[in-house]
Amino acid sequence: MYAVIATGGKQYKVEKGGTLTVEKLPGAVGDEISFDNVLMFSDGENVKIGRPAVESATVRGHIVEQGKAKKIIVFKYKRRKRYRKTQGHRQQYTAVKIDSIEA
Repeated sequence: MYAVIATGGKQYKVEKGGTLTVEKLPGAVGDEISFDNVLMFSDGENVKIGRPAVESATVRGHIVEQGKAKKIIVFKYKRRKRYRKTQGHRQQYTAVKIDSIEA
């Protein structure tokens, strides 16, 4: 059994018991969270595709971690113009453990 959900402008394939890393969501570690924007649902035999979302389908889970990803370096450079600019960025994320998929 799996589902495809949309959150943070991206789509994710989730299964029960799996851990998912998504864009930062509000809440503390241990809080329950539900995703109502289920785009596709499959129970192994039947597949339901939503237009745009499957009605009455939800994915429930709880927050495992709130953290920051690995730092990336943004380096801008223009040759012969003496222009160099360095910036760093660490994207915040939320790790969610999927408890159930209900349809």
